[in-house]
Amino acid sequence: MNVQESATNIWIDHNSFTDGYDGAVDVKRGSDFVTVSWNRVFGHDKSMLLGHSDDNASQDRGHLRVTYHHNWFDGSNQRHPRVRFGNPVHVYNNLYSNVGGYGVASTEGAGVLVEGNYFENTDDPYHLGEGEGDSGPGTLVARNNCFVNSGSGQAGGSVASIPYSYQLDSACNVKSIVTGGAGAGRINV
Repeated sequence: MNVQESATNIWIDHNSFTDGYDGAVDVKRGSDFVTVSWNRVFGHDKSMLLGHSDDNASQDRGHLRVTYHHNWFDGSNQRHPRVRFGNPVHVYNNLYSNVGGYGVASTEGAGVLVEGNYFENTDDPYHLGEGEGDSGPGTLVARNNCFVNSGSGQAGGSVASIPYSYQLDSACNVKSIVTGGAGAGRINV
């Protein structure tokens, strides 16, 4: 999926993505107010890019406010998400299991709140900057995450306030919640 060219108020929910070419869900080029929820990404390399390129600040700065919640990154490799410029970007209650490369990267002045996530067998849960393209760092605040056989992550700086209310699930319960509901065909009515 490719959300771009100043698209706003988009909801990407309950999909399954695997073994595709490049990004499974990319949000870029001035898009804003996007929610990516209850999706499962498995056996995929570059999962979710936020922000087109390091030299696209004029179009992206002040936009790219995206929420990622209750997604399951299952044996995928990187960009869960990789963020440029967006602030705030809210990454909460996601399950990261057996992630090969890294979970979340905050780059190019982005502000990312990584909150209440469950990281299992993920050596690099989150970090600042990204060697892929030599992107400079953003800021990242991490709180209330659960780590099982995983690294501790790299955080620093501050993030703009989240402009909505939300119910945060306990991080240690996220694995059972997300595996029970994320992906295509998993909607209970």
